[in-house]
Amino acid sequence: MDTIKEMLKCKYPIIQGAMGVICNPELVAAVSEAGGFGLLATAFSQDSEIIQKQVRETKKLTDKPFGLNLFTMNPLVQEFVDILADEGIGIVTISGGSPKKIIPYLHGRGIKAIVVVPTVDLARKAESSGADAVIAEGSESGGMQGYNGASTMVLVPAVSDAVNIPVIAAGGIGDSRGYRAAMALGAQGVQIGTRFITATECISHINYKKSITEARDTGTRFVDTGRFRIRALHTPLVEKILTGQMGTDAHFNIQAVEKSWIRGDVDSGIMPAGEVSGLISDIDSAKQIIDEMVGGS
Repeated sequence: MDTIKEMLKCKYPIIQGAMGVICNPELVAAVSEAGGFGLLATAFSQDSEIIQKQVRETKKLTDKPFGLNLFTMNPLVQEFVDILADEGIGIVTISGGSPKKIIPYLHGRGIKAIVVVPTVDLARKAESSGADAVIAEGSESGGMQGYNGASTMVLVPAVSDAVNIPVIAAGGIGDSRGYRAAMALGAQGVQIGTRFITATECISHINYKKSITEARDTGTRFVDTGRFRIRALHTPLVEKILTGQMGTDAHFNIQAVEKSWIRGDVDSGIMPAGEVSGLISDIDSAKQIIDEMVGGS
């Protein structure tokens, strides 16, 4: 069984989280160039050609390994796999639903699968479905989540005890202290999302970045969509949703996401972020973020 570093073929076992439309090629390449493992994302993708274009643009920027997150509920997921295989992408992470059907297809195309799991039971199911590794994502993490996840401090060691494949920790990790803690809990690597939203190479708008760096430890909330929850920054918009003045549908779709995440209109869309926002105060390059994380350990 390969270790995470052997599997990723990168210098440091640090995976950049799948952050939707702001997983731009420049950020992905910068993470990989700095020794981590960059990830493109497909949650909002509706065009296979765009995925192919992003992969090729990333290849122009780095010759280091990088991957892609597959959102299993996306109806184009199998088309995406074919493109990735043709482009020589060897590893993906899987989230947003059961990986049972897609893992055999991935393996058939020569691609390894790392499955994001919020519970021990789902970690065991991922392993039995053929997952090559799992990402134990605690409820501190930003973005889409289920309703029964445990915190990172509990989840990571519990998953490490329950499965025989490598475990990566996610949720609440943003600096060298979190990196060291993850390894002490039994993980072989970490996945980082919120911290990389504030990276200079990320196309997230400065208003989004500053909303994270200015957030306190209590600066995020869970927004319930009915199918899943979103941990997001506690903005005036989110407060209106929480108090029943607004619904979520109009504020968590591709149009709202682009307005808020990329163009900086914080009143248009829900802005995902983890509780680790309360520990982030600087806007740094991907290299600075990774160097601090491993250098301080």
